[in-house]
Amino acid sequence: MVEGCLDDHDIDRGGSLLDDMDEALASESGLPSTSNNIPLMRVVQSVKHTKRKSSNVMKEGWMVHYTSKDTLRKRHYWRLDSKCITLFQNDTGSKYYKEIPLSEILSLEPAQNYSLLPDGANPHCFEIATASLVYYVGENLQRPESSVTGSSILVRCRYDMMQNSISKLIIRFDIIDRFDIILNVLDINSVYQIFPDEVLGSGQFGIVYGGKHRKSGRDVAIKIIDKLRFPTKQESQLRNEVAILQSLHHPGVVNLDCMFETPERVFVVMEKLHGDMLEMILSSEKGRLPERITKFLVTQILVALRHLHFKNIVHCDLKPENVLLASADSFPQVKLCDFGFARIIGEKSFRRSVVGTPAYLAPEVLRNKGYNRSLDMWSVGVIIYVSLSGTFPFNEDEDINDQIQNAAFMYPPHPWKKISQEAIDLINNLLQVKMRKRYSVDKTLSHPWLQDYQMWLDLRNLESRINERYITHESDDLRWHHHAQLSGLDYPMHLTNSPCGEVGQGMERYKEKEEELETLSERVSEL
Repeated sequence: MVEGCLDDHDIDRGGSLLDDMDEALASESGLPSTSNNIPLMRVVQSVKHTKRKSSNVMKEGWMVHYTSKDTLRKRHYWRLDSKCITLFQNDTGSKYYKEIPLSEILSLEPAQNYSLLPDGANPHCFEIATASLVYYVGENLQRPESSVTGSSILVRCRYDMMQNSISKLIIRFDIIDRFDIILNVLDINSVYQIFPDEVLGSGQFGIVYGGKHRKSGRDVAIKIIDKLRFPTKQESQLRNEVAILQSLHHPGVVNLDCMFETPERVFVVMEKLHGDMLEMILSSEKGRLPERITKFLVTQILVALRHLHFKNIVHCDLKPENVLLASADSFPQVKLCDFGFARIIGEKSFRRSVVGTPAYLAPEVLRNKGYNRSLDMWSVGVIIYVSLSGTFPFNEDEDINDQIQNAAFMYPPHPWKKISQEAIDLINNLLQVKMRKRYSVDKTLSHPWLQDYQMWLDLRNLESRINERYITHESDDLRWHHHAQLSGLDYPMHLTNSPCGEVGQGMERYKEKEEELETLSERVSEL
């Protein structure tokens, strides 16, 4: 994934850094600009860091600095690029002394604190503050009393975002006449760094960019919406998405960090994940997924969906693009995202508003009839179908009802001949034109295709890896332990929460209950 260049605030930093580096470099004009002769100073030992020169260097040159923890001035070859400032040993080598990520820079100010300046030394030009350190950079050959101080030194920049892409930025040196708006914009940029070249995707309302939380270094996804481009109705839909995300706290749903708003834009900050399910399907060797992986992913989707439906929330736009992967593993954790179409629908309620993506939509929506939460279950059926076959189940030229009745059309020998009948049976029970016949979340989870020991092991391994149990339940452990014993399969004791003795006692109780049920069923048969 390509990580991009500076956001507003970082380009503000970057722009100011360019100006201040120019100023500092100019004030050090007495020093040769390309000389490798380094003045006498403490030698930095054990420098093992190396890196190649970035292809997008914005400014470079020899600079001196001291810090709030070490007042000895050091001289290095500074390079500023779109991601960080790197202090190299010289202007040609790859060894560097220190790297300052732009995401860690909390402020960039003109020289104002001279308390650490040694007697008789020339003052610095500007100050870069991070959470743990302040860098006093440059050397002003003029005395402090004769130099220009305060905000007049720091050239204030205003950056106008182009409507199409925030990566197209115009730098204008200007007096800020809309300071209130700038402050609002800086609210997000003081907390997060946005990478405009790292486009993660585009949703219903805006483009999603990669970003980073400055204090923790945590990666985030930031959806940026230009309010001027969207009518009031769509703006209310966006607020609906944010409100729903704020009410959901589940490991299977993408986490909303926060929202920032200016008169012109809305910034929605969410956790950053690694690709989506569609990408996984298309990039697989055969352009489709094996049953084992499909079961693993679909079960997670259903568990998240069960949480949504419990809260009377219907996603209304379930599709592989809206199922995000938390890692690049073969068996990743997945999370639902993009709740722009989500609706609050009670168990027996119906809605009629237009929602969703046609290829995954149930026929009642396409025909403008009322729909309920079973709409999501149709979408799950389509997701299973496209995952296993790499194709959509229907075309636009024929009636869906007719296509469903035609098994030869729905399930051609390639690839369905090699796919289990249980999978086909579940798809058929989800792609039911009549809503009342369509499987619910719980009924789908109980279907034989998803009651699979290997899948349970895969899910338990995932839960063990992320140290959170929310997909499987402890009440199933004994059942699968019993199944493993009967089938002569290995049972991983480390994946259960109970000690071996308790498992043994539980197995005895489990067998007793099974025997009681068998006896009861025999009596019922006799009656």
